[in-house]
Amino acid sequence: MSTLLLRLAAPYQAWGTESNFERRTTQREPSKSGVIGLLAAALGRGREDCIKDLAALNFGVRIDQPGTLVRDYHTARVFNSTGKHERTYVINRYYISDAVFLVGLEGDTAFLENLKNAVDSPFYPIYLGRRSCPPTGRIVVGMRNKPLEDALTDEEWFASEWYKKREKTSRLTLILDSAEPNANRRRDLPVSFSHVHRQHTYRYINDMHGKIPVQYATNVATEHDPFDSDLASMEDV
Repeated sequence: MSTLLLRLAAPYQAWGTESNFERRTTQREPSKSGVIGLLAAALGRGREDCIKDLAALNFGVRIDQPGTLVRDYHTARVFNSTGKHERTYVINRYYISDAVFLVGLEGDTAFLENLKNAVDSPFYPIYLGRRSCPPTGRIVVGMRNKPLEDALTDEEWFASEWYKKREKTSRLTLILDSAEPNANRRRDLPVSFSHVHRQHTYRYINDMHGKIPVQYATNVATEHDPFDSDLASMEDV
């Protein structure tokens, strides 16, 4: 068994599990349903295709930079066929701004390698919860020959430099799939993404709030010289 690590970062993310047309909420961290949808899109699967193999992966999220909850407020007016105004919808959509998450998926090594290649070169465009939330930077961190919890715990802290300097935190939160029947439940395990009959069920989670020690990157170059490159000698070509 191995663990595939993904870095999910963007100006905006939205991981809704309880939403309707007029109020689109978001969890404060990626949902299992949302990440499985991302993987299915990368593999080129349609909404009617089976996702049991993806749902069976052991799933975990480390909150490296929690971000800020923001609201997008707007209205939509509805007119009938004669042009008469019938109704005005007041719509609130919520997003997480400037967040960074480390997601882990534990399973068969060969299957995870296939997922890794698909995310690096996706069949369909991938986004972080909603189509208006494209990811920033490379998503794939890499494969780790470790159990899920160890892989998420041992990886370096991926928060932005400005956030690290401001917060100076020493502990991170980890949320993992759990086999314990008395654990907290969350209804974000997809059964089907079909437009006709979309289905989700419950999974158990272990919320390790503020218990994971921060791992700082070592031997990372912080200075950048734009002229220290072969491109600086283009006039000689």
